[in-house]
Amino acid sequence: MSQLPISRYPVPDLDSLPEDILSRILAVQEKASFIPNVFLTLTYRPAEFRAFFAYHDAIMEREGSTLSPAEKEMIIVATSAANGCQYCVVAHGALLRIYSKAPQLADQIAINYLHAPITDKQKAMLAFAIKLSRSPELVAESDFHELKTHGYDDDDILDITGITAFFGLSNRMAIVTNMQANNEFYTMAREPKS
Repeated sequence: MSQLPISRYPVPDLDSLPEDILSRILAVQEKASFIPNVFLTLTYRPAEFRAFFAYHDAIMEREGSTLSPAEKEMIIVATSAANGCQYCVVAHGALLRIYSKAPQLADQIAINYLHAPITDKQKAMLAFAIKLSRSPELVAESDFHELKTHGYDDDDILDITGITAFFGLSNRMAIVTNMQANNEFYTMAREPKS
């Protein structure tokens, strides 16, 4: 089977990138030992690259968020699966396996979170995120009440919403660009560390 290009759009050479973008990519490469294809794909439009990752960092690294890194990745995997985004399910599935230290959890959530070994509170979070992602016009006051009965407050709900909304954008960009997941993501954290 032939290897697909990482994007249907041109990927600029690293040495042609603006310094701030190159610096960010090299920092990611140093940490991960590879460059995730989302970084390379989005370099096609530098201003949008900057805006994309600025918002990503604002929602995923928000100080004071009570959602754990694994819970944030659960939202991304569940909504990306519902949106049919292969790149985000594969890449964020790898991150979910790392943060949760549960090698099967990402696959279970991607297929059907209702049957995944997660808490009822986390299932309520994912039910809201998927509803917001797939049929936002149906979100009602009862949805907020349901989340609050599980212990989520207004800031938590805004965190769930921001992640869902941002990755809705990300899913659509990945699908339209035909972004391919790096091979590294497929095998990452499949076996628990001993």
